[in-house]
Order: sequence, then structure tokens, then C-alpha cells
Amino acid sequence: MITEEQINADMRVLQLLSQSFPTAEAASTEIINLQAILNLPKGTEHFMADIHGEHEAFLHILRNASGSIKRKVGEIFAATMSSEEMRELCTLIYYPEKKLEIIKAQEEDMPTFYRQTLKRLIPVCQVVSSKYTRSRVRKALPRAYAYIIEELLHESPSDINKQAYWDAIIESIVETGQSDSFIIAICYVIQRLSVDQLHILGDVFDRGPGAHIIMDTLLERERFDCQWGNHDALWMGAAAGNDACIMNALRLSLRFANMTTLEDGYGINLLPLATFAMDVYRDDPCALFRPKTDMADMRRIQLLSKMHKAVAVLQFKLEGALIDAHPEWAMEDRKVLSFIDFERRTYCVGGASYPLLDANLPTVAPADPYRLTDAEAALVEQLHHSFRVSDKLQQHIKCLLQHGCMYTVCNSNLLFHASVPLNEDGTLREVELLGKRYSGRALMHQIGMIVRSAFTSDTPAPKRQFAKDYFWYLWCGKDSPLFDKSCMTTFERYFVADAATHVEKKGAYYLLRNDPVICDRILDAFEVKGTHRHIINGHVPVHVAQGETPIKADGKLMVIDGGFAEPYHHTTGIAGYTLVYHSRGFELIQHEPFKNTKEAIRLGTDIKSSKQIVEMSGSRLLVRDTDKGEILESQIRELKELLYAYRHGLIK
Repeated sequence: MITEEQINADMRVLQLLSQSFPTAEAASTEIINLQAILNLPKGTEHFMADIHGEHEAFLHILRNASGSIKRKVGEIFAATMSSEEMRELCTLIYYPEKKLEIIKAQEEDMPTFYRQTLKRLIPVCQVVSSKYTRSRVRKALPRAYAYIIEELLHESPSDINKQAYWDAIIESIVETGQSDSFIIAICYVIQRLSVDQLHILGDVFDRGPGAHIIMDTLLERERFDCQWGNHDALWMGAAAGNDACIMNALRLSLRFANMTTLEDGYGINLLPLATFAMDVYRDDPCALFRPKTDMADMRRIQLLSKMHKAVAVLQFKLEGALIDAHPEWAMEDRKVLSFIDFERRTYCVGGASYPLLDANLPTVAPADPYRLTDAEAALVEQLHHSFRVSDKLQQHIKCLLQHGCMYTVCNSNLLFHASVPLNEDGTLREVELLGKRYSGRALMHQIGMIVRSAFTSDTPAPKRQFAKDYFWYLWCGKDSPLFDKSCMTTFERYFVADAATHVEKKGAYYLLRNDPVICDRILDAFEVKGTHRHIINGHVPVHVAQGETPIKADGKLMVIDGGFAEPYHHTTGIAGYTLVYHSRGFELIQHEPFKNTKEAIRLGTDIKSSKQIVEMSGSRLLVRDTDKGEILESQIRELKELLYAYRHGLIK
């Protein structure tokens, strides 16, 4: 019951609210509107992790809404269309412009095709928009066709009184030559409304060729969030000017012969690197650094191999300098160049000596292995400049900062990329940051604040420099929630044959995450509420081919890294997951490898996906059951107070 004391306590809020709703009638109308929204079905959330630059598979899954559009087309037209016709309609919805080009080259009676297609697209759009208010749907409509689409969506051709009206709209679209534009517009509306909220659980970058295309796609979306991954942190560090991060990003791109994102996406000038590598390693085949690719051009492979080795050596030098600058990180054991016996051509660690697979390191001085040569220093400066002045890269990193964080709690789900540092007994591990110790939620928050300070001009210079340096620790530091291993054995994997030196011991989180008690402890630490609550993360590929399941800890934890990147396909046995959370519950969609967009358009092929029901709700979830519902409930309470204040003269 609303009281005058309560009104007085909230008066400042109510006065601000009265500017948006200046009359009792306006407040009442909004209360009615919000009450109605609370009773709509919950919007569909899609969770994707570890995309790793595989833009074609990512875009196709977004376009087909993880197969939900195909299922809806089947439900609507199974009795009236053949499977071939339904497949063609789905392909048109996914790729309207390119599919129309093919159809127009083959179809003799385009007016009939247009009429039939429009009459099929409207019911699909009606179904996918049925979860939303008219206002929300209206905002998703292209301005040029908003009125016409809205009329078609909310009128039925089966209504005898409206049939002529509905048919006349369709006929007018065809006669005025607007069919192509209208079909394209309505297909994109179907795509947009099929996914209400997109959650990216880290690692947009590296391995695949199209990280920049993925980021451009995200820039066009309104409703998405991103939990930063270790590869994202690496590129954020590179954009901030961390030279060790720049070398790591370059090395990974060269390792997979993926120069598209660097050169075409961000305009990074690699000519100085190529010139340097050809000069220093002219007679060195750099066989250990041959990129992982099926490329047939041997001259290009040889060049990439030399460039690969050059940046790897630069990386080890620059990392040594960072380790010296931050003794608090306790990473002296990763000053790998210090453990080389140049006379014996061995690598000496742990009381053992291992022969080097490649001892040709002409730029490394045994007496001072971390000193850059003049040519190296000039090259680092040039590469640093390229990353810093790339407008596209800076725009994409800004997008990650605006839509991203280390973790998110959404609708009783805790989302993060990799781990929460734990002690061996399962308690939250305290990690030192800038002289203070943090754990769990406070640790994640503090890291997020440090990350943002690297890009904030009013941050004091020493703190800003630490933030730039810290990106590299996030990439490979043992207490980093984005890495959480004993070490990153990059040098050993290149230069030492003995696999014993390649071991990267996982942190306690990975050993304990199958325990429901541990998961509950983490959920409690992050204040995640709800009867059915979950941890959702990625980072470590699920080895489906070996019988591993992504559902862990009695359903409390879902690991959705299924290996989007092609190099992981042989390891995981699949090509990625999408976790879908709709009004009926959770479904895990398992995807097989996606060949290419051209084939999907030409032949109407789709990603083969299989569905696993993870958790279904006994009753359909409504907006009132979500975080958004809580916000709307609080807004309704405030509006009711405003209405009381109007009616009792407390606000005029």
C-alpha cells in the first residue's frame, strides 16, 4: 500500500519521472503498457563462445538463428510446401540479396514468384514477432517500409473483410517494382527478431580470417553483450600499444597464415616485417615456423615462415622486459631466452638440458639476450604505430569496451569466458592487484576497471602504463581469470621436442568445476539468484569426439566452446555450439562444420545441427520471470507512486 511517507521519501525520483509522464493519464497508460509486457513470453537469448574469426559460420548461425528459423518455416508450411521449397525459402531469408540474384537469373515468371514469396514471408515474420510489443517490432522495421510491413503483420488475409486490402498491398508492391527491396527488408526483420539478446562469451579474435567482419556485424546490433576472452584481451592490449601483445597477435596470425584480419581488416602495414625477416633469415628455412595452412604457394609460405620466426623472437625479448618491469607477477621462469646455452645449443630448465630444434638466433646476443638490435627496435616502432593508428581496430576495441566486461549476470546465469581463480580446496583465490588483494566478483570487477583505464585519457600516467602492461598478464599470467594455468609454454613448443616441457598445468577451477558444490560457491560469490541458476563459459574446447559432455556439475555449468575455429575441428569432432535460452528452457545446439557461404546460397545447404535439451521449464517463462521483468516491476511501482502523488495533489 502506498503511503504519503513513502511518496515524500521518493519525491526527487517522482519529480524526475513526472517530466516523462506529466499527467495522471500518461502515468496510467504506461502502467497498463508495462503490465502487459510482463505477460509476454521471454525473449530468446543466444550464447556463443570462442568464435575465433570464423565469420562465415558465425554469420550463418546468426542468420538462421541456430536453426530456429528453419524449424518455424517447417511448422508453418509443412502441409503446404515441399522440403525443397522450404529449403529455398530459408536460404532466401538467410541471404536475400544474393539468393534473389540467382532466382532472377533462373525464374521466368518473377511477378508470380514475388507474390507467392511475399505471402510466405509474412506468416514467418508474424510468428517471430509474436513475442514482442508492437512498439518493439516497429523499432526493428526499416523506416522505408515500416508502415506497410506493420499493416501486413497485423492484418490477416483469412479475414474476409480485409482480404482485398491485404492482397492489394501485395499487388502494389509488385507493380511498383519494390519487390526486391521489400523482400530483403522483411528477411532482415525475421533475422533480427529471431534472436532477442546475443551473448558472446569471449574470443572473437585469432585463428580465423574474419574477426573484423564479426566485429562489424556486432556494431550493427543493438542487443548484445560480450565477456572478454584471453584473445580479445590480447588484441585490446595491442590496440592500447602493448608491444608484447602486438607481437603475440602477429605471431598467432602468421602461425595460421591468417593475414586477412591484419591487412584487409585493420590496414596493418606488414612490409617492414617482411623486409626485416627476409634480411635476417635469408638463408634460414624457418621450418619450425611453417604456418598451419594448406596453402599451395610455397614462396608465400617461406616468407610467412620467416616473418613468423622474426616476431616470435621479438615476442620473447619484449616479454622478458615486461617480466623485469613487474616482479610482482613472479614470472621470472618465463624469461625463456635466459635458459639457452648458446655454446651447447641447449635449453636448460629444471636441472635438465634439452637440445634446441633450432639454434639459429642471429639477433639474440648471449650476453644480453633481451636487448633489441637497432633494426628490431625500428621494426617494433613501425608495427606499434600501425596498430595505434588503425581507426577500424580502435573502433572495434571501443565496441568491446562499451558492450563488454569480465563477467555478466543475466537471468540467473553467470557468464564469463574462462575461469574464476580458486585454491585447491575450492575456496576463492585471492590475487594481488596494485598492492591490494581481490577474489571472485571483486577481482573480476577490478580487472575490468584496470582494462578500461588503459583507454581513458584522464588516468594518471603510471596507472595507465600498468593497465597497458597488464593486458599481457591477462593473456598468459597464472592468476589471470582469462588464462589460469601454470605457464604458457610457447617457446618450448617451438624449440624443444620433449613434450614434458610443453605442459601447462591447469588451475584449480578446471579440476573442480564438475563439482556442483563448487559451482554453487561461485554462484553465491557473484550473488546469482534464482532456483535454476547456471555458470556458462567457454575457453577450453569440449572434446565431444572423446565422449566429453559440455554439461557439467549436474547441469549447473555449461561449457560451450565446441571449436568454431577450423584448427579445433579434429580435436572437438564438431564445429561449435550455440546455447539457446527461450521461454521453454535451455537447448544446446551442436553444429557440424560449415563449408562456405557460396555453397549455402547456391545449393541451399544449411549447417547441420543437432539439438540437445538441457533444461526445460514446467511452464512457459514470461518477461516477468526475467531481469527485465524485475526492472519493469520497479518502474510500475514508481509509476503507481507518481499516480498517487498526482491524485492527492502532492505533485501538481
